[in-house]
Amino acid sequence: MNIFTTSQENRFNEILFENRNKAYGAYQLRASESAILRKSLFLGIAVFAGISLTPVFINALDTAEVPSISDNSGHTLVPVDEIEPPAASQTPVVSIPPATVSIEMPTPTKNPVKDVAPPTVNDIRDAHIGLVTVSGPPPVSSYTPPVTLPQVPVAPPQSVPKPIDDSPVAKVDVEAKFSGGIDAFRIRVVQNFSTDDFEGRGEVLKTMVTFIVEKDGNISAVKATGKDPVFNAEAEKTIKKIKGKWTPAQLNGQSVRSYFKFPISMQFE
Repeated sequence: MNIFTTSQENRFNEILFENRNKAYGAYQLRASESAILRKSLFLGIAVFAGISLTPVFINALDTAEVPSISDNSGHTLVPVDEIEPPAASQTPVVSIPPATVSIEMPTPTKNPVKDVAPPTVNDIRDAHIGLVTVSGPPPVSSYTPPVTLPQVPVAPPQSVPKPIDDSPVAKVDVEAKFSGGIDAFRIRVVQNFSTDDFEGRGEVLKTMVTFIVEKDGNISAVKATGKDPVFNAEAEKTIKKIKGKWTPAQLNGQSVRSYFKFPISMQFE
């Protein structure tokens, strides 16, 4: 007997779909209703049984077998977990108070009962000062002497020397001087000047000769600036030929290179 579909329901389906298209989906659903319900029932029972038996299988797999050790006497020894030794009891540390010395000045009275000897220097050195004299170990000093760091010598700052300006100057405090004076220099110029190229010109020729008087008394950079180039060349040649030292110019009390200008003017017949 079918527990899900009765014969009356089957006849009802035949009557209902008589002369109709039984291939239509509704007829197939009503005809296979009992098979679908039966499959659903079995599937639900299987799922429920699987959920219920899963913890049992897990516990059976996780159970570890305890190894047993047998000795020759026939006894079976089963290992047990290690037992931690009891913690060692700590003995409380009893602190002993350090020695204390009481320094009391006796009160002067008419009839003193008993004179108490004052503490000695050794007693005070090995004890604290307190209100009551107590025997005990000497106090431990917690004083830490300061650490003296070695002094590192610091080098004095080095001054960078300023660059010396050795260029010739035009303005000085004391002008350069020729040994013997400027008149002696002028006479030597006249004596050493060659007039062969200028005789019979009947004119006055002028030029300004500029040169540098060095710190050692020599001259350099002789240059004549006149209108006649031949006269300028002879003037430069004459100045260079003159022998003799110069006294260098002074600026701020120091010898410096300086410019010196010497005019030359000659008339030729």
